[in-house]
Amino acid sequence: MGIKFGREYNDIINDFTDALRGVEGCCEFLEMPADDWDAMSEEEQKECMKTLADDLFYGLGVEAQMSIGDCMVTHDPKRHLIRIDQGETLTTVIYLV
Repeated sequence: MGIKFGREYNDIINDFTDALRGVEGCCEFLEMPADDWDAMSEEEQKECMKTLADDLFYGLGVEAQMSIGDCMVTHDPKRHLIRIDQGETLTTVIYLV
């Protein structure tokens, strides 16, 4: 199925990466112990989050909701956006157009 978008793909992934860096428990989703995550440089962590953002983007094209750490990531095709919610609180919106 896929996600339709009108913005530059790299801009979407960069926004998604920045949003994921603020999500608690992302390293657990990557099945990485917190000690290993903390031992990585900031640039290495960012590259891991960029890869995760890319994978999630394509995953959301198949499944509209995915759980990452303590957040729910949702693709809203009617509004052309990706939402990242922590509990009942909206954390981030990534616009696709």
